[in-house]
Amino acid sequence: MGIEGRLVEVAELAPAERERMLELMRGHYENVERRTFEGDLDEKDWAIVLSDAATGDLCGFSTQVLLEETLGQRQVRVLFSGDTIVARQYWGDNALARVWGRLALRLADASAAADLYWFLICKGYKTYRFLPVFFHEFHPRFDAVTPAWAAETINALGRRRYPERFDAERGVVRASAETDRLRPGLADVTEERLRDPHVRFFAERNPGHARGDELCCIAPLSRSNFRPSAYRVMGLR
Repeated sequence: MGIEGRLVEVAELAPAERERMLELMRGHYENVERRTFEGDLDEKDWAIVLSDAATGDLCGFSTQVLLEETLGQRQVRVLFSGDTIVARQYWGDNALARVWGRLALRLADASAAADLYWFLICKGYKTYRFLPVFFHEFHPRFDAVTPAWAAETINALGRRRYPERFDAERGVVRASAETDRLRPGLADVTEERLRDPHVRFFAERNPGHARGDELCCIAPLSRSNFRPSAYRVMGLR
């Protein structure tokens, strides 16, 4: 059972695709409101759309936007990932990572004049677990103190995007009454999963993940920061 992935400008999504994306969100998340979903989607530049290779049915997506930010004296570019879901029966397929990675490399090659980062907010450990697979350097993490540049960048972006909900002390965006949250059983943190130090760190840093709290993370987007495993996932090595 394979997946095909493609990068689509949000403005070019067909109404039926948008409706299926909302349906997927509601099937995997609780408290998904159409107005909130549509507003989040419309502020993005692209959607990575996943389809069943045999049937063509839309089975997953991830929304992306490229931001231009001034942080202190620095001009930076930030790739921010929004709503992301893959239907459960397709878990383990690398199509999403492959398309996202190639987008990130394209942006990195075009960003010589400014630092480029990936700003990721994680409701579940599966999303956070993507970071050590793809990157040499990312923050926060269990095996390194978050350096000043990373903490400052996370805090600045968290405050700008979520001024009323960002908890700078923990680096977490707190859930509100309108926040969606993963349905029970989709990404539960079990004792077995806690044996993974990355999962354990995520659970400790974001103890409210089950109610929709999101851990804010940052990774430099450069060719040298991608791990060999990332290039293999992308089919480039």
